[in-house]
Amino acid sequence: MTDDIYHSDFQLGPDLAGKRIVVAMSGGVDSSVVAALAARSGAETIGVTLQLYDHGSAVKRAGACCAGQDIRDARAVADKLGIAHYVFDHESQFRESVIDHFADEYMAGRTPIPCVRCNMGVKFTDLFRLARELGADCLATGHYVRRVEGPAGAELHRAADPARDQSYFLFATTQHQLDYLRFPLGGMPKPHVRAIAQEMGLVVAMKPDSQDICFVPDGDYASVVRKIRPDAEVGGDIVHLDGRTLGQHKGLIHYTVGQRKGLEVGGQPVPLYVIRLDPATQRVIVGPREALAVAAARVIDANWLADIADRPVMAKVRSMSRPVPARMDGEWLRFDAPEYGVAPGQAAVLYDGDRVLGGGWIEETMAVEMATAA
Repeated sequence: MTDDIYHSDFQLGPDLAGKRIVVAMSGGVDSSVVAALAARSGAETIGVTLQLYDHGSAVKRAGACCAGQDIRDARAVADKLGIAHYVFDHESQFRESVIDHFADEYMAGRTPIPCVRCNMGVKFTDLFRLARELGADCLATGHYVRRVEGPAGAELHRAADPARDQSYFLFATTQHQLDYLRFPLGGMPKPHVRAIAQEMGLVVAMKPDSQDICFVPDGDYASVVRKIRPDAEVGGDIVHLDGRTLGQHKGLIHYTVGQRKGLEVGGQPVPLYVIRLDPATQRVIVGPREALAVAAARVIDANWLADIADRPVMAKVRSMSRPVPARMDGEWLRFDAPEYGVAPGQAAVLYDGDRVLGGGWIEETMAVEMATAA
């Protein structure tokens, strides 16, 4: 394999001698390859891994990140590369800022995104501080997103590989953080990354990608919420928009806006979807798909990386959805056409082409009929 496969621009200048790079190492193939690229660049490279929960309970979780085996893998890669590696215990911070918030959001009838909360706090904020304390010139991660130098400074852009793009989960990255961060994998397809790992003999070269949220084994969100909030499974009515009570449910934590399966209210003339959740009355409100149509969403706690006033944008309101045309009007994100399945608690991320303009948290939505009446 030729050396050009190893090319990676850490944007520290052509000569990295005397520079220091801290790499966030989760123990997966992506962050391991970033560490390998950093070490190969000639800069002093330091690997940092955050212990986010107890090794003993986490080590048996296949497909989860930051577990005991992952920490051991990160250490093995660092030894192979001949770089320093440090593990920092951030379990209490992670529980308070991510896991407890996750449970509280579900209890409030909202749909949380813990990966964004983790990036906002434990990962970027705490790692940023640790990297500074270690005297690093930059902090590099294995996220699939690109950092592009624009006319006014660093910009956040989608990854070159659309299937791997993680920009939706990084909308809360501040300009100050972006100036310091580096994302060497943003321009690479995943097979390219694995090829580097194999060529360099890294033990994680064929390690499967993480599939679940790291603290949610087997994707069973409800069981995690129950452990943290024992009163999570308070039942209530499943109510049609027209006022009819169609059945009973075993807790709001089992439902999210736009959900169709698992309602157990058969015999209806048309398919029914979760339209909204009402934690005050413990009701699940259901209706036909057209009732999910949303004209606008109110966005709070926004982080903007560019001026978004009076300009058309493309808005992504779910991690797996396609961006749709929209425009910001104060706190309200107004869609050019009705959007479906917009859930409070999720993020609204705005784009101009491949550039991430920023985003915020969806606090409430405005139904199409309400917007028409207004």
